[in-house]
Amino acid sequence: MIEKLAGGEPGYLERPLFGALKGAQTDQPAARYGNGIAPVSQAAPDLLSDSGDAMHSLVKELYPICRSITGDGVRATLGCLSQYLPLEVVEVPTGTQVLDWTIPREWNIRDAFIKRLSGERVVDFRNSNLHVVGYSAPVCALMTLADLRSRLHTLPAQPDRIPYQTSYYAETWGFCLSHNQLESLCDEDYEVCIDSTLQDGSLTYGECLIEGESSDEVLISCHVCHPSLCNDNLSGIVVATALAQELSRRPTRYSYRFVFVPGTIGAITWLARNRSVLERVKHGLVLTCLGDAGRITYKKSRGGDAEIDRAVGYVLQQKASEFAIRDFSPDGYDERQYGSPGFNLPVGCLMRTPHGEFPEYHTSADNPSFVHPAALADSARTCLDVVDVIENNRVYCNLHPFGEPQLGRRGLYESLGGQVASDFRLAMLWLLNMSDGTNSLLDIAAKAGLPWQSVKDARRALCREGLLEVLDRRPI
Repeated sequence: MIEKLAGGEPGYLERPLFGALKGAQTDQPAARYGNGIAPVSQAAPDLLSDSGDAMHSLVKELYPICRSITGDGVRATLGCLSQYLPLEVVEVPTGTQVLDWTIPREWNIRDAFIKRLSGERVVDFRNSNLHVVGYSAPVCALMTLADLRSRLHTLPAQPDRIPYQTSYYAETWGFCLSHNQLESLCDEDYEVCIDSTLQDGSLTYGECLIEGESSDEVLISCHVCHPSLCNDNLSGIVVATALAQELSRRPTRYSYRFVFVPGTIGAITWLARNRSVLERVKHGLVLTCLGDAGRITYKKSRGGDAEIDRAVGYVLQQKASEFAIRDFSPDGYDERQYGSPGFNLPVGCLMRTPHGEFPEYHTSADNPSFVHPAALADSARTCLDVVDVIENNRVYCNLHPFGEPQLGRRGLYESLGGQVASDFRLAMLWLLNMSDGTNSLLDIAAKAGLPWQSVKDARRALCREGLLEVLDRRPI
């Protein structure tokens, strides 16, 4: 997201979060994709055109799809996202070795139920795809309630909610239901059916590369393997899609690679297939749990002091709302795959309330009413603010380092002395003092505690007057 300033100095191309580019034509500019796939239709809804309502509508559209780590649910989800950005859909066959893992058989399901002999369905997959343990093997049997009980999973502490459970790598079958449902079942015979298939197929993931001026990349990843669960992780999916849609319209310094992968094995598969790309990944974010009403939480990369860690920390410090920053731990989402010691990519995780810390987590209560348009919009805004920082973060050198240059004769200083210094004036003074070739723009902004926009404006003014010069090397 850069524009050319005087002297070839790069700067962020300003755009409001919602609405058209300032001073630009309202027709959508051509998008810039690097995967050889034609751009999506211009009729695709703009996910950042309102205060999160369009993103929330997409959450509701994706909600009924039964997703897993393989299968047609993932394909249907990626097909829906392709209305907004052109995805390269990758199919990796069953049996393929990916690092220490092997692509499993593909799972699909058509129907499942437990019904009385009268024909009444007491547990019905058609009402909620959470009713079936993910990756359940097919079954058709007549069973007593006593025999069936070991296959029934509930949450006694949350008796009205259906739990989400899976068994990807140990073949079994089972049903999930509310504890109240279980308690209401009579001791009688039941017809039990899971109409599923487990057979050779493939693991599916989606990828979109938005090319920038540099081949250096920012990796944005989200998991697409959960069925009807909204915060975890339809929220991450729609925020990532909105971010990709927006960045595709803007000239950027970095290239941006968006990957929509099944959790764990999907990220491992992408890493195994893209070793030649990894040295270009300079920053990264895993997006998840971004739609609840909680404060934003950031989990640092494995190294703990990567530029992405400092950029997110600065952005959150500048926000008026509460936030939390956590150190890296090898538990959570796919940041632990990207941050495994052999790869050690600078990838953090952006979320609101962390997984397992909201009672709706992995239950039927994680539904469209649990995620909020305003929270989705705030999460997207935070992502764009982080992009703004990493796009504009460069190292500068003061070309007049002996004493302060006279700013007044250059029209950069208030003509009337004795006033409280503005953020713009303070930013100029900080930049002139700290731009010695060792401090990046982000280093200076964070040290000064000044708004990023003021720092960018001061940088632009000083470069225009020949007082600052960008250095070619990357900030450390």
